[in-house]
Amino acid sequence: MSMINLALCSLLLGFVILVNGDIPTTLDGPFDPVTVPFDENLRGHAVDLPDTDPRVQRNVTGFEPEQISVSLSVSYDSVSISWITGEYQIGDNVVPLDPQTVGSLVRYGYRTLNSTLVQETTGYSLIYNQFYPFEGLKNYTSGIIHHVRLTGLNASTQYYYQCGDPSIPAMSPVLSFKTMPISSPTSYPDRIAIVGDLGLTYNTTSTIDHLISNNPDLVLLVGDVCYANLYLTNGTGSDCYSCSFGDTPIHETYQPRWDYWGRFMQPLISKVPIMVVEGNHELEAQADNKTFVAYSSRFAFPNEESGSSSTFYYSFNVHAYERSNRVYNYTLDPCGPVYITIGDGGNREKMAVKHADEPGNCPDPSTTPDDMGGFCAFNFTSGPAAGKFCWDQQPDFSAYRESSYGHGILEMKNDTHALWTWHRNQDLYNSPGDQIYIVRQPDRCPVHP
Repeated sequence: MSMINLALCSLLLGFVILVNGDIPTTLDGPFDPVTVPFDENLRGHAVDLPDTDPRVQRNVTGFEPEQISVSLSVSYDSVSISWITGEYQIGDNVVPLDPQTVGSLVRYGYRTLNSTLVQETTGYSLIYNQFYPFEGLKNYTSGIIHHVRLTGLNASTQYYYQCGDPSIPAMSPVLSFKTMPISSPTSYPDRIAIVGDLGLTYNTTSTIDHLISNNPDLVLLVGDVCYANLYLTNGTGSDCYSCSFGDTPIHETYQPRWDYWGRFMQPLISKVPIMVVEGNHELEAQADNKTFVAYSSRFAFPNEESGSSSTFYYSFNVHAYERSNRVYNYTLDPCGPVYITIGDGGNREKMAVKHADEPGNCPDPSTTPDDMGGFCAFNFTSGPAAGKFCWDQQPDFSAYRESSYGHGILEMKNDTHALWTWHRNQDLYNSPGDQIYIVRQPDRCPVHP
């Protein structure tokens, strides 16, 4: 599960807007809690794309680039281009590739598609290993992962680029991306697509198809990428690892799922920047206690540019959609933030359709936190749930919730208004399932330093 605080995002907005009278605003709230009944016609259980699907198979040769992606840096004038060359290996006796054998170069320019890409920048490369020193388990070593940071770019500009090693030669086709606008109170990305728990299932394909149709400027993936940790090293998978594989000597993973995911996503994220936050499924502990190795190796993060030594953010797990009223400390508050819970992009685990406040669904406190990092707060201190482990009704701060796959679009309208739209996979393209203007009131709710 993954949650974003849209009240923080609403501080970024600028210009005058005429609010559509058909779309409610947070000024109209608080709203009475709504739970949309689960549609039994939906696929509650997600089925992973098989390795025979052409969208996840390797379609390059030699050291030609694949799994190409664009990510942002700390400011509008810089992005990172990432890709992989060479084939991963999985088995008993794998020999890691030498990153020094292939160069990491990006050629780029912003004139036209057919113009010469006159600028060049080099970066660095690495490989990572996921080794399991236990009899019968397969080891994995990745292809060569490349990261190149481009700097000095113009704002709001379409750039064309190629990546690879021209000396082999092994260069990608010409691709393009658009830089972000200059950061200011009146300038921001118009449309941010937000999705959590994406995975690589048939539901994922529907989510991405719908997301692409909404033409985002940026994709924010808030945790749980490919669910490689729901597999054994031989490729056998389950939607509940501990239920199916409780006797394994270590929590295994099937690392090729990362490569399948990178190939599937390339048509989108080689053109639209993606920013990724780690979830609990990216932990992937190794025998020497290293964690998040695949996640930290495969994605480029602007942590060093922003003065941080860590690529980590907070993460947790829920497979449903929920939007709150303005709330602070479990109490309705007109100046509190609006929380969006969005954890159902297409995950390998089944969709969550039960709520803890429904009869018979409150978990045993002794079972939390579980071994995957789930956690339920202990006894509440206020409100209808005071002194209890769970609410016995939908909380009044919960404005809208439902179990469905989909993604969200956050549109920055001005310095007080942001439009949030929830797009469900079962709906027609561009048809909202839930929509609201999140309105900031600077006079009533000032932001203090």
